[in-house]
Amino acid sequence: MAFSNITLELGTAIARLTLCRPEKLNSLDHATSREVRDALQLVQEDSAARVLILTGQGRAFCAGQDLTDPAMQSTEATVPDIGNVVSQNFNSLIAQLHALPVPTTIAAVNGIAAGGGVGLALACDFTIATRSAYFLQAFSRIGLSPDTGSSWFLPQRIGPARSMALTMLAEKLSADTAQSWGLIWKAIADDSFKAGVEALAERLVSSPTHALIRTRQAILASATHTLEQQLLIESAYVRELGMQHDYREGLEAFREKRKPKFGGRR
Repeated sequence: MAFSNITLELGTAIARLTLCRPEKLNSLDHATSREVRDALQLVQEDSAARVLILTGQGRAFCAGQDLTDPAMQSTEATVPDIGNVVSQNFNSLIAQLHALPVPTTIAAVNGIAAGGGVGLALACDFTIATRSAYFLQAFSRIGLSPDTGSSWFLPQRIGPARSMALTMLAEKLSADTAQSWGLIWKAIADDSFKAGVEALAERLVSSPTHALIRTRQAILASATHTLEQQLLIESAYVRELGMQHDYREGLEAFREKRKPKFGGRR
């Protein structure tokens, strides 16, 4: 499948999806969001993929919705249905990325993450940023409220008080502060950012595939579960995983005091 606004690399354990509209700060118009959704489907169908790295080209990760998109324009004569734009361009994309049945996803935030770009970054399992990057909930600057799941991701990670301030005041949040608040996993020096992302991806590739999938599912389920419900899920998942090859390999490696060689086999 040919793409115009993104690149997709498949065929190895590490899949790579790059937003390629640097002149637009990798903002998403209808065509680009469609390409990203199509690419995520291809990643899902690629049996080799065990990690997905999502990043942007140039100085931005993603600036959210492309405000120059004709569908976003508002005049005295024309009132846009922005809810429809969000539903078409973002809702299914965020849900698809957040639940992507690839063991792990990494948002490599190489620069500016603004508006819907913040939601895109937080929809991944790991969010890593360069120290020069920042996060900006810019919706209130143009008279809108959050989209792309930001009103869900932010309170889940940093609580309602900080979420309210970030979205209402539309202030930049540095990568270092984002890390200290728990919004992202790690901020990395710019000159070692690519190496840090690759090291994480390689580490995840060598991890037990099915255990990672169940770990993600268990943690995400906790948002709406009681402790009792979560205990039941944990029991079910470890029962399943305890019958698989990776568990046997992990035990043998523990006994032999060596590093396990997980194969992702059942």
